[in-house]
Amino acid sequence: MARSEEYLQRFVEETDWYNSIVLGNLLPDSAWKPLPRPLQIWLRDYIGGTALYFISGFLWCFYIYYLKRNVYVPKDAIPSNRAMLLQIKVAMKAMPWYCALPTLSEYMVEKGWTRCFSSISEVGWPAYIAYTASYLVFCEFGIYWMHRELHDIKPLYKHLHATHHIYNKQNTLSPFAGLAFHPLDGILQAVPHVIALFIIPTQFMTHILLLFVEAVWTANIHDCIHGKLWPVMGAGYHTIHHTTYRHNYGHYTIWMDWMFGTLRDPEEDLKKAE
Repeated sequence: MARSEEYLQRFVEETDWYNSIVLGNLLPDSAWKPLPRPLQIWLRDYIGGTALYFISGFLWCFYIYYLKRNVYVPKDAIPSNRAMLLQIKVAMKAMPWYCALPTLSEYMVEKGWTRCFSSISEVGWPAYIAYTASYLVFCEFGIYWMHRELHDIKPLYKHLHATHHIYNKQNTLSPFAGLAFHPLDGILQAVPHVIALFIIPTQFMTHILLLFVEAVWTANIHDCIHGKLWPVMGAGYHTIHHTTYRHNYGHYTIWMDWMFGTLRDPEEDLKKAE
């Protein structure tokens, strides 16, 4: 559906607002306003993503490794500072490249190439909820298969995904491992979020928020704490993925692994061990 210039201007104004929140509060106008528009968006995503990575990572590590020491994670399973610093180093090398994807998606939205809409009032709450649910199911399906193929296609695993899987024991996994990927690996696993915009009508702000939720979510599923909240693909499931390499490829839920025969339940593993 063709969009008028007046309608597309809403997306431009919204992105300008996001830029002003991040860049306008951290940098003088002369440092970012003269930049080309895509570079402004990239810089905002880079600063926001980096801040979110460190804030969520440090707060969660402080809580589970210090305030709740030996409550959630045994002392001998707490990763060393060296391991966490290595994860931070890998993530920071990849962060500039990660930010290219949301920059591209926002550019395409502003150009009217996607099915994004600006306001929930345009479609109503029932349709918005249905569209958002469809978006999440599509991303769940896409990320599951992208992740699985990164394991099954040997060159992809060797040259891309193996960077993340050097963290294969409980005492090497931490919230900081959540973004410690080869840059192309991280981008490939996020691509379903962008493809969905061309297929499913999606509210623009919801898309942006869900991309940033990714940073918090990936930190959470690498903390090795089994939340026991069905059907959420929590850290208990994802820790098994890092130790067996052949199970629990899903993202937010266990449903795709259940449907395609790759689910391994941490509760069943615990019962067998006992």
